[in-house]
Amino acid sequence: MGLTIGVDVGGTKIAAGVVDEDGAILARTRVPTPADPQWAVGAIADAIKELRAGHDVTAVGVGAPGYIDRDRSTVIMAPNIAWENEPLKTRIEDLVHLPTVIENDANAAAWGEFRFGAAAQHNDMIMITVGTGIGGGIVLEGRMYRGSFGVAGEIGHLNMIPDGIPCGCGSKGCWEQYASGRALRRYGRERAAADPVFGKRLLELNEGIAETITGSQITQAAEEGDPLALEVYDELADWLGRGMGDLASLFDPAVFVLGGGVADSGNLLLEPVAKAFEKHLIGGVHRPRAEVVLASLGSAAGIAGAGDLARQR
Repeated sequence: MGLTIGVDVGGTKIAAGVVDEDGAILARTRVPTPADPQWAVGAIADAIKELRAGHDVTAVGVGAPGYIDRDRSTVIMAPNIAWENEPLKTRIEDLVHLPTVIENDANAAAWGEFRFGAAAQHNDMIMITVGTGIGGGIVLEGRMYRGSFGVAGEIGHLNMIPDGIPCGCGSKGCWEQYASGRALRRYGRERAAADPVFGKRLLELNEGIAETITGSQITQAAEEGDPLALEVYDELADWLGRGMGDLASLFDPAVFVLGGGVADSGNLLLEPVAKAFEKHLIGGVHRPRAEVVLASLGSAAGIAGAGDLARQR
């Protein structure tokens, strides 16, 4: 199909790029996401027009947050942008006059890693994005798994503890409350406050205030070998491994790809997660075990994935 444009819509920024058939991004642009959700559509269209001016493109793929319908056209709900039943495909096509598909942003990133990144040698994969919350995307037998209604893959809201910690989705005990960047901060703050001697290094990094310790401070302390920070990473990894064991029982992927801001810590997260996954996998050593790898495309995954999915409309 030639060149396409992939768009990655976030709560604070809209990133777009011209994507070739090998997943290479030939040109990029980035604009802030407008506060008014109605203006966001125009901002997406402006980014597409800017890139189209210098390249001959044939289609557009937009990775948007929230629930996307099975026809890949309507944003059913996107809390961070306040979209509800937003006919995004039609509105963008009316503005840019190019065939457009809409995809969940985590699905788009997972597809990018599947086609061009860390999972490129596999037909079955699950991507887990570990950031403020947990997102994900599932590819089975070489196809993006969307489910009957288009909203599959919301793995961060698997219920891990009945009546557990309240989640922003309205439920309690969701996986992302125990295995995300938010959880990492909570573990560090609670442990430092409970034992200031053991938490000395974290407190030093944050002027002695346990309640506002940041994830980057915990990562820095862990990289320095601080025992408390390493324990915090181990706790986070154990929760990730638990959820991955459940997902392996359901989908039996060949590989789990870890992405998102927390995964940027590299082996600090990867090694304990791989061990925790092995520990919690039903059947343990008696069954084949999926690889656990880090995402390789970084912020390019969503753009490359959305652009490639536009070819498969």
